[in-house]
Amino acid sequence: MIKEYWHNRKEKAFMVLRVKRAVDAKDLPLPTYISSGAAGMDLFACVEKEEIINPGEIKLIRTGLYIELPEGYEAQVRPRSGLALKHGITVLNSPGTIDSDYRGEIGVILINLGKEPFVVKRGDRIAQMVISKFERIEKIEETEELSTTSRADRGFGSSGV
Repeated sequence: MIKEYWHNRKEKAFMVLRVKRAVDAKDLPLPTYISSGAAGMDLFACVEKEEIINPGEIKLIRTGLYIELPEGYEAQVRPRSGLALKHGITVLNSPGTIDSDYRGEIGVILINLGKEPFVVKRGDRIAQMVISKFERIEKIEETEELSTTSRADRGFGSSGV
């Protein structure tokens, strides 16, 4: 069965994200763009009781969401800048990639790099999700030499501060 991911509205195509909520997440918001210019949709914590993330601790926080992306797209899970700046909370595998063929629940791996314990409450905005188109390489070709560039192999700060 072919899924309809694109719809036309007055000659402008728009993409549809199919989302399923877990039974215990029906009261939580769907992924939400907070402003008209936002690239990322906020994801919300689906925790039964408060989760405490101590300094240096890593926890997987449920969102209660399952998504279906069109082939050729991925969802990237990224940190929220306010949580990072104010509390030292970030997404450990940033950006986390959700592939178009993944149908499991979205979980967010948070780490507390701050100095104080951080409390995650039900419905807290814990990360953002950006939908991104990508290209797949059709052929990998092994070679003995690569083309030269002025940068060559200089990296890790070689271009300045």
